[in-house]
Amino acid sequence: MQRNTETPVDIRRRQTLCAGAAAGLLGILPTGASLAQGKWPAQPVNYVVPFPPGGLTDVAARNVAKALNDARRWNVVIENKPGGNANIGAAFVARAQPDGYTWLAITLSHAANATLFEGKAGYDLLKDLTPLAGLASSTMMVVVNAKSPIKTMADLRKAAENGKLAAASSGNGTPPHLTLALYQKLTGTKLMHVPYKGGAPSLTDLMGGHVDVIFSNYPESLAHVQGGALRALAVTTKQRSPDLPDVPTVAEAGIPDLIVENFTGVMAPAGLPADVAKQAGEAIAAEMRKPEMQQAMVKLGFIPQPRGPAEFSKYLQAEVQRWSKIIKEAGIQAA
Repeated sequence: MQRNTETPVDIRRRQTLCAGAAAGLLGILPTGASLAQGKWPAQPVNYVVPFPPGGLTDVAARNVAKALNDARRWNVVIENKPGGNANIGAAFVARAQPDGYTWLAITLSHAANATLFEGKAGYDLLKDLTPLAGLASSTMMVVVNAKSPIKTMADLRKAAENGKLAAASSGNGTPPHLTLALYQKLTGTKLMHVPYKGGAPSLTDLMGGHVDVIFSNYPESLAHVQGGALRALAVTTKQRSPDLPDVPTVAEAGIPDLIVENFTGVMAPAGLPADVAKQAGEAIAAEMRKPEMQQAMVKLGFIPQPRGPAEFSKYLQAEVQRWSKIIKEAGIQAA
């Protein structure tokens, strides 16, 4: 048996060297602690938009990415992953590493999908993803053909009570369909739902006189209203639109609970270190609060609603619960 000839000084020196080596090794590992020390982001951020390029959500995300790139020198890159009612891109992000380098653009559609595709989407919105920030919302707008005898929300309700009206939407479970379902619940009316594959073809048929009304996405129908092809009856926000100051809100039209916000926000994979979630979320919200960003969003048809991680988390949970109840009561099913 070999005898240990180290002196106490030697032992202390060896312990110090080992501790230093261990600390050096830990310093190169990508832990949550190192991220908290300001080392994030150290590589490009992949910002996934689960819709095709050019749409409203995509444009909003690109504005946010540019603002972060310009103001903070972050390298935020947009990647479009459309399909599956926006579930393909969401599931991709839910399965990504929770390191802060993969983000997801979400909308009201995802809040509805939590019920419409429960157990079938490939992810759980509230369990598999972490809220980072809320960006903005756009109103829905109740529109009819400009030649329609329906001129007000009161006229619409009377017509729905006296006869069968055809209400188009951009598809089952989309925001226009959800708004229609809420309207029917609040007014006790029944309209025949006609789902289309997208907002554009539904609006084309409304202008052609083939359907009677659409609870439309505001940006999709705005130009048609301004051009005189469609008549706007109301917007589903608490304030009137600055683009259409003569169009009343649903509250002014006598249906105050028909408030619908087609919101957009940012999420990341669950398990993201809290310090990274806070840094990313607060940075996004801070950029959204800048006057130039708010002006850009308003021009796109958005109402800026910057929310940090905690506030956006509460808002998202409330939206999921609200639409789950409406979807179940209306018997809405995904196509």
